[in-house]
Amino acid sequence: MKNYLKFLAAAVIVFASCDNDKSETIEVSKTTIGKHIERLASDDFMGRKPFTKGEVITVNYLKDEFEKLGLLPGNGDSFYQDVPMVEITGTPSENMVIAGKKGTFNLKALKDFVATTNKVEEHVSLKNSELVFAGYGIVAPEYGWNDYEGIDWKGKTAVVLINDPGFKSGDSTLFKGNEMTYYGRWTYKYEEAARQGAAGLIIIHDTEPASYGWNVIESGWSGARLIIESDAPQLNVESWISGESAAKMFDASTMKGKDYKKMAREKGFKPVPLALNVSVDIKNKIKKDVSKNVVAMIPGTDRKDEYIIYSAHWDHFGIGKPIDGDSIYNGAVDNASGTAGLLAIAEAFKKGKAPKRSIVFMAVTGEEQGLLGSAYYAAYPIFNPKKTVANINIDALDSPGKMKDLTITGFGQSEMDEYAEEAALQQNRYIIPDPVAEKGYFFRSDHFNFAKIGIPALYASGSYEGFDKSIEEIKAYNAFYEHNKYHQPSDEYDAATTELSGVQLDLQLFFNVGSKLANEDYFPKWYDGSEFKAARE
Repeated sequence: MKNYLKFLAAAVIVFASCDNDKSETIEVSKTTIGKHIERLASDDFMGRKPFTKGEVITVNYLKDEFEKLGLLPGNGDSFYQDVPMVEITGTPSENMVIAGKKGTFNLKALKDFVATTNKVEEHVSLKNSELVFAGYGIVAPEYGWNDYEGIDWKGKTAVVLINDPGFKSGDSTLFKGNEMTYYGRWTYKYEEAARQGAAGLIIIHDTEPASYGWNVIESGWSGARLIIESDAPQLNVESWISGESAAKMFDASTMKGKDYKKMAREKGFKPVPLALNVSVDIKNKIKKDVSKNVVAMIPGTDRKDEYIIYSAHWDHFGIGKPIDGDSIYNGAVDNASGTAGLLAIAEAFKKGKAPKRSIVFMAVTGEEQGLLGSAYYAAYPIFNPKKTVANINIDALDSPGKMKDLTITGFGQSEMDEYAEEAALQQNRYIIPDPVAEKGYFFRSDHFNFAKIGIPALYASGSYEGFDKSIEEIKAYNAFYEHNKYHQPSDEYDAATTELSGVQLDLQLFFNVGSKLANEDYFPKWYDGSEFKAARE
């Protein structure tokens, strides 16, 4: 917090000394933004889920709109990049059965647990699989950490905590302190358990370190799921259980009365057999199909083989579990806002002089299922990553008005921070690092996959302090969205009540940053110490 306040003070000083010489710029249209959010978030698009009629409507709409603006196909003569995926509609057994010397008890599907699989098989199960508490489920040699050490994991199921040991530890040297590392993400935990040879993994849900409630688990881990087939090891069962269910489990185990959270945070922790077994079945319907990334471009005039990529995911959750009588997950903020932003920024570029470098607009699929569309692009890039100057990712823009701040997720990673700061100062704004870095947002949107192949990425938005709203008011606004709309059918668009001035300001900044990059010959660099620098070099 001290470092954060020092940085904030420095930003304000820089702002105060700025002569406010604002260069003339083309305006990103608020009308265009609103028009496209309203269409993309309408019931007609059926929640924009891949492999549904909603996908067909969405990708056709985006292709048509890019064509109307005069953009060219971004993948040869096509506006699409095919992304082969597998849809697994899993139906878990009604009960997850936990058995031990003290007896047997059942956890109820959705209420107490969710269970899925990435195995492309019609039936998977855990049958009396031994449960072992594996702390945070992390193997991190650079931190001298191995939660799986000393056990043959074949046939066993690991039980782990969400996030990483640094969270709320009060120790800034433990991992990255309160800032979540990739080791804290649920995706990593399933990957690592599979590498260790386990049969299953159960993540214990806890709202604060997860940064979302059990309702998000219910909606996000039920119904059809999408994956990209891989030769990597896979678990039979990937599961979450509620905190209340975990307490019941530990009370019946060898860990009764022990502070398992404190134990897991201690360096040198070793896995603990719980003297319990778990059984659960999943029956799967499997469908193999092809989803699509939508790719459009404006060719550069001088250096057309150098690229700036704007990205946003077009997908959401489609039609799912009804909440308050509504089953369409419209995803207005997440991420009709970002997808509309691509179209509005593309329109702004077409109003001006053609850029010297090529500008690519990429609406990717499958973000809600694990960043699948961008992961596929990273594995099979259309444009040479070494010639890709930068990525500007747009995801879930929302604010009650114009924001003073530009909060940068992943601040301190690359020189993209400096481009963002220059553009922010031109708008009389300041930049800050993500004040809730413990939520791991850097790993939760598509810029992460561009970063992994060495492309410096900017992921930012105004989300901390408004010009007309206090920090506390913005905090309450964000909390309301997170608790009442995030990944729920209530994330809808109302043209009469939705305030777009803050969204427009952010998109204008992204346009300004991209325009500067597109008309110079410099390649932004990763800072020393960034884990992504090696991939670039």
